[in-house]
Amino acid sequence: MLTIRSHLAVFGLLLAGQGTDPVLPLPGRTSVEIVARGLDNPRGLAFGVRGELYVAEAGRGGPSCGQDACSGPSGAITVIEFGHQWRVVSGLASGAGMAGVTGPSDVTIGADGEPVHTSTAGPGLYRGANLLTAIPAPVAAVDSVIVDARERALLRIGPRGRLRTIATFPGPGTPSSVTAGPDGAWFVGEMFDPAAVRPPAARIWRVEPGRAPAVWATGFSGVIDLAWGPGNRLYVLERGALTSVDGKGERRVVATTGLSSPGGLAIRGGHAYVSTCSTCQDTGAVLKIRL
Repeated sequence: MLTIRSHLAVFGLLLAGQGTDPVLPLPGRTSVEIVARGLDNPRGLAFGVRGELYVAEAGRGGPSCGQDACSGPSGAITVIEFGHQWRVVSGLASGAGMAGVTGPSDVTIGADGEPVHTSTAGPGLYRGANLLTAIPAPVAAVDSVIVDARERALLRIGPRGRLRTIATFPGPGTPSSVTAGPDGAWFVGEMFDPAAVRPPAARIWRVEPGRAPAVWATGFSGVIDLAWGPGNRLYVLERGALTSVDGKGERRVVATTGLSSPGGLAIRGGHAYVSTCSTCQDTGAVLKIRL
């Protein structure tokens, strides 16, 4: 298991620094709608079986302070549906320190249609407050596949929570996101230490089961999240930008201004949903952007 210091170090690679209130709506884009606000460090997103949208809130830490962080049960999973938002799961572990906030980092939908989430505070995969599988440093999940940042690995969760390694990735990047492609392969994005003076370009890896990962695209500032959208385009949430890539590698910028500290991406129909201000308490939001 990781120490508190290790939790903070891993998550600090992915989302570091203190954010400010998001600039809403995005200047010059009338096709942007705020669908949720007042969130605490919102991160990953996932749609449920009814079309409801779940958001992982890392929380704001709490009153119990140690050497590296102040912890408490302020993490949550929020659901957005029919123009309303409420915390369907609350009281989840959260830690706040100089390296950032640890807590719920991503959410996905289990086989029973209920949300499960990864957490970097007491790292593992959870249903509500119940630990399903302990994973050293989980940062992203989709279906039964998890990204482990510390081990630079893509893991499949099998029966009884058993883990099987699908692929491992070379450094120096840290895998940060995963999505299932229309061709049956997995696509994994990576991040670099945001404190680095000249970090190399981040890559997106394509993983076919039974084969070594191959670089599918490169040249990104740091991949926060991935999702497939209309026209079989892969949408890439970077630091401060949402772009898309087609099968030939051609890119298109969807949005840049106003994406303050984005934390997660989900696509439904012709719209992208992006959590912003992922390093803010009380002022995090979810945007709906027409593609």
